[in-house]
Amino acid sequence: MSPLSVDSVLRTTGVVVHAVDAVANMVERACSGDRSALGELYQHYADAVYRYMFYRTSDPVIAEDLTSDVFVRMVEGIASYEDRGLPFSAWLFTIARARLIDHWRWSGRKRVVSLDDTTRDALVDEHDPIERALSDQRLAKLLQHLTDDQQDVIILKFVQGLENTEVAHVLNKNEGAVKSLQHRALRRLARVMAESHSHQDEERATA
Repeated sequence: MSPLSVDSVLRTTGVVVHAVDAVANMVERACSGDRSALGELYQHYADAVYRYMFYRTSDPVIAEDLTSDVFVRMVEGIASYEDRGLPFSAWLFTIARARLIDHWRWSGRKRVVSLDDTTRDALVDEHDPIERALSDQRLAKLLQHLTDDQQDVIILKFVQGLENTEVAHVLNKNEGAVKSLQHRALRRLARVMAESHSHQDEERATA
């Protein structure tokens, strides 16, 4: 069982591929009142929004509820949507992040994951048949060692495939701040995983 690197953990989660022209067509129709286009936008982005919420909450039920809320807000706000040169996903994830902040505000403190929890999931065999199924849970636990902004940068850039300019729009920060957050987040993830590996080695030595 070989330890995973930060890159391999992020790589196993996959990246959302945006069909730019198809999405632009959906958005144009949705803004004109085409309800079927709203359904198509939901089908296109539902999984991406759910994964964002799951990574941030580690709770599938809460993630489903928050995802539903995001698309309700999308429907309510689509008529006022303006194309500002960024992908539609940047606008949608701005809504998602705002809804998540509301959730934390009303629900209180977040669950804290211990290093032992991370250790058990951080050392899964990369070639195991269930690796893909476990990758979401492992990354969700690892991300809880980061600040909120660092989590958003990692998820939006490496999982959802947004560019720095798009991430900056979602977080309402400049690109320099996004790059700094990314650098600190990756260093922190690497440190947490190294500590996890060391802890696992100690357990084996005393077993």
